[in-house]
Amino acid sequence: MKKSLLITTYLVLFSGFLTLPLVLAGCDDTLSNAQVDKNTIPSSNVSFSKNIQPVFLVKCAGSGCHDDISKAGSLSLTSYISVTQSPVIVVKGSPETSELVWAIKGQSGASPMPPPPNITPLTSNQITGIQTWIKEGAKNN
Repeated sequence: MKKSLLITTYLVLFSGFLTLPLVLAGCDDTLSNAQVDKNTIPSSNVSFSKNIQPVFLVKCAGSGCHDDISKAGSLSLTSYISVTQSPVIVVKGSPETSELVWAIKGQSGASPMPPPPNITPLTSNQITGIQTWIKEGAKNN
């Protein structure tokens, strides 16, 4: 009886080792540039976590520019806290005075944010969405 239990235990463990790579492969939740561009940001009630952060992570932080290590222009766009820590980068309620908006629109007063290789520029919907999020108070939602 003990021998059959031991064999059953080994078979269960072995089958688990065989299926683990398949399970892990199916859990890839990395967003691509094309997926982010396909998502439409709504014209109101913009959510940072659903609409804005994915854009920042793929287009800005994931490219090695505005991540926590590189911090191009001393700016990280990896989290809500890092995006909003400077009161001049994101002026809550005022996209027209936010340096982030100036940069993504290439306006004077800020260095334009050129896309890195293999990353498409921000779409007009993404730019408008970021402006709307800031205008709505740049909430952590």
